[in-house]
Amino acid sequence: MKYSKKERQKLLKQTIEDNPFITDDQLASKFNVSVQTIRLDRMELSIPELRERIKDVAAHNFENEVKTLPIDEVIGEIIDIDLDDRAISIFDVKEEHVFQRNGIARGHHLFAQANSLAVAVIDDDLALTVKSDLTYTKPVHAGNRVVAKAVVTKQDADTNRTYVTVTSTVEGKTVFIGNFEMFRTKGKGGNE
Repeated sequence: MKYSKKERQKLLKQTIEDNPFITDDQLASKFNVSVQTIRLDRMELSIPELRERIKDVAAHNFENEVKTLPIDEVIGEIIDIDLDDRAISIFDVKEEHVFQRNGIARGHHLFAQANSLAVAVIDDDLALTVKSDLTYTKPVHAGNRVVAKAVVTKQDADTNRTYVTVTSTVEGKTVFIGNFEMFRTKGKGGNE
């Protein structure tokens, strides 16, 4: 469908508000225009480029919220976190993350993103992975953006265990599911 410039810019603004992680390429495809047109529209609307939008979303200063490990040790970029409840991170797959032979991302990168997010979501000074059950459902390639969502599914204060499920997607399609059993030094509520 062809939109007038005014309609397109209005829809563009709404689309980016709904999904700040959408790329210019995806927007160009959605509105059936060139990437350059999208960039010009963004400039006219004073909408920053993707990297800046991601930084704005992460401006909640997660460094002070994540307790279990330094923020720079998290694989991927945390964009939302609610300790002992849920967390989201994004990871841009680059050439150095894939096998040269077939261009498919090495599995340990997807695991590292999911595992570090499972650790980060825990509201404690120490969290360690006890056990994990992993399922890789689709190959991931260079240029893909992996969005990992961690959800705390259960907490057992008696054994100091927290159970976290991480689902990773690329363009809305599930590529990885990890169920993690995490040890923490304190039960929920800070009981030792």
